[in-house]
Amino acid sequence: MVICFHCGKTTQFGRSYTHRKGVAGGRWKKRAQATRKIFKVNLQAVKVRLEDGKIKRVKVCSKCIKRVKKDLNDGKKPFLNIVSIEGNLSRKTSETKQNN
Repeated sequence: MVICFHCGKTTQFGRSYTHRKGVAGGRWKKRAQATRKIFKVNLQAVKVRLEDGKIKRVKVCSKCIKRVKKDLNDGKKPFLNIVSIEGNLSRKTSETKQNN
């Protein structure tokens, strides 16, 4: 099971409802059954510098990455010291650095 390194966010379960319309804009004839739906976490592989100075590769949800970037832009101390972001996010951050 995949879990966010910082916040512990994991897969959640919910229900998906669909509705069948009535004839000519009238009332619904039938409400379909609620089917189970899985909401997966958007985890990204990130290299983090731990408190003892070691660099560790962990998975962090995109919400936590967004929060770290916002803290850095606001001049606050982030809760995670991210060394590098692997995958698609690293390309986006490197492009923005080159454009600035």
